Amino acid sequence: MKYLTSGISGLMLVSCAAVAAEGAGPINIGVIQPLTGSVAYNGQAYVRGAKLAVAQRNAQGGVNGRQVQLQIEDGQCQPANSVNAAEKLIQRNKVPVLAGAFCSSATAAVMAVAEKYKIPLLSGVSSKADLTEKGMKYFFRSAETDRLMARTFSKILAEDLKLKTVAYIGVNDDWGRGGVEDFEKDLNAFGVKSVMKEYFDHGTTDFYTLLTKLRALKPDGVFVAAETQDGSILVRQLKEFGIETKVFGVGSWATADFIGLTGEASEGIYAAVPYVSNMKGERNAGFVDSYKKQYEQLPGKYDASGYNAMNILMQAVELAGSDEPEKIRDALYKTDYQAPNGRFQFTEKGEGYGFDTVLVQIQGGNTHVVTQARTEKP
Repeated sequence: MKYLTSGISGLMLVSCAAVAAEGAGPINIGVIQPLTGSVAYNGQAYVRGAKLAVAQRNAQGGVNGRQVQLQIEDGQCQPANSVNAAEKLIQRNKVPVLAGAFCSSATAAVMAVAEKYKIPLLSGVSSKADLTEKGMKYFFRSAETDRLMARTFSKILAEDLKLKTVAYIGVNDDWGRGGVEDFEKDLNAFGVKSVMKEYFDHGTTDFYTLLTKLRALKPDGVFVAAETQDGSILVRQLKEFGIETKVFGVGSWATADFIGLTGEASEGIYAAVPYVSNMKGERNAGFVDSYKKQYEQLPGKYDASGYNAMNILMQAVELAGSDEPEKIRDALYKTDYQAPNGRFQFTEKGEGYGFDTVLVQIQGGNTHVVTQARTEKP
């Protein structure tokens, strides 16, 4: 009889927990991405990946018996718009955690908001190296830094492309300038001379003045930090000018959107990225299969970034056993997430490590992996 009573008590506890979870409503995660403007291709890709991760988790019963719901706002990669989006998500939507805000300058602005309200913020994209050096207690990054990519791939680029002179072109924001600075420093260390540094604004459609200067200099290579829309226009115009120099860089170079928009002009370009769909591994094969079934196309780096960020956040909420911001923040430090492109963990500064990065070359409209490297703990 004692055993029977214990069993009934256990059943009652399970039932009460289930009712409590059901009555608690969904777990809301705030997402800030550029859904309009010149970086919209990339922000929308991030959201597709995030939605897939949530759909998979909800189909398995959600997190701690609760469904997960995304609250998505368009930050347009602009600091002011991204801050307004964060304020809305925190104050009106009452989200306990944020993901965003894509461009490093926008993310830096949102970091201050997250710190003020003590809401954890995870960036799956922003790669300006010093974001995790600002002493913020609620900021985490599950993305490669440009400093890391430069250290990992500059030697290979310098030697394989036989570079003696390089021109640098970047979008005029924190990320573009940071990427140019990091790669210029490391390539200079391998004896590669800088012959030009130029920056352009988001949404630029006419690069002819810049390209006229580039053509006169005749560098061995051109490093470019740009996202899909800006980058595809720049590369097409570069080819129209008859400039045959080697092109390499960071951004969305290895995505289907970029290759589709750029066409034959993308042939031969090198890209340093954290993810491509033809990376090796069973986890990636499973992710690619699921993504293709959902969206009828291959995933790119930003689809994977959104997918990974959501899975990391959902794991943290599960580990916290709560959607209280402070508990989620503490749980994020204990992250151990097996992703399509490796294993994610965080340092005490919130910097992600353990995942793989790749150097690829576009050949015949597809990405060819030149080399793959694992990120070490900083």
